[in-house]
Amino acid sequence: MDKDKIVEDVNKYYTDKLQTFGATPKGVDWNSIESQETRFNQLASIINSPNQEFSILDYGCGYGSMYAYLKNKFPENFSFHGYDISEEMISKAKEIYGNDSSTQWFTQINPASTKVDYVIASGIFNVKLNHSNQDWQAYILDTLQQFNSLATKGFAFNMLTSYSDKEYMRDNLYYAEPFFFFDYCKKNFSKYVAVLHDYPLYEFTILVKKL
Repeated sequence: MDKDKIVEDVNKYYTDKLQTFGATPKGVDWNSIESQETRFNQLASIINSPNQEFSILDYGCGYGSMYAYLKNKFPENFSFHGYDISEEMISKAKEIYGNDSSTQWFTQINPASTKVDYVIASGIFNVKLNHSNQDWQAYILDTLQQFNSLATKGFAFNMLTSYSDKEYMRDNLYYAEPFFFFDYCKKNFSKYVAVLHDYPLYEFTILVKKL
């Protein structure tokens, strides 16, 4: 696996999307605001005690739409860290939402020095471009190890499902086997792992809770 090449390709792909579609769901390669909110609802269920203050890292935050969702759902209860490899995405997020002591945006991350209660990631494992499934899976597992290092209470991520209709599947996308990733998370990260595969999108969400 050439991780640097993968990161470079993904960076270019999403930067091009932002330049084409702007700060919209299509600018981060989603179809609509409605589907985006459905995904966010699943990911936010990782938060065990929403009435208590918590810190959260959006890994692959794009232009910050998850921040807007969380701000609406938990107006004063959290500190937010937004990370993205695309400098243009981070610049747009800062332009829209600002940067202060409780809201930070960055393009570099150090798992050894950064700790938050929760890590969430939406859509970052979907577009493999021309990389092999084997290399892409290795990249995903490496990233999940980062999530585990960063999060003290748990992390959540979503993936396209291998149970998608075959006629609509695309070669540049990665369709994951839900059980493989459930099993990996269960064996490597926590006894408390859930797979959410009961919402009307061709994907699933995994919650890894550290109780």
